[in-house]
Amino acid sequence: MLALLAARGEGRTIGPMDVARAIGGDRPEGWGPLMQPVRRVAVRLMKEGRVAILRKGRPVDPDDFRGVYRLAPPPGR
Repeated sequence: MLALLAARGEGRTIGPMDVARAIGGDRPEGWGPLMQPVRRVAVRLMKEGRVAILRKGRPVDPDDFRGVYRLAPPPGR
């Protein structure tokens, strides 16, 4: 996740599906089961200040968010 964010470049975001596909491949049976683990890692990394989870371009509460989200470098990095 962190490597994908770094490779994407400053100010760019990635989706959780990008992370899951990087690990599980392009077939849904490979990346699909990884979506919840990716979310759990994203939440942990946000709490550590290493990523930001965005919904509609705004940071979310990592303990209480739903729907489509994006991952970005944390503010100030």
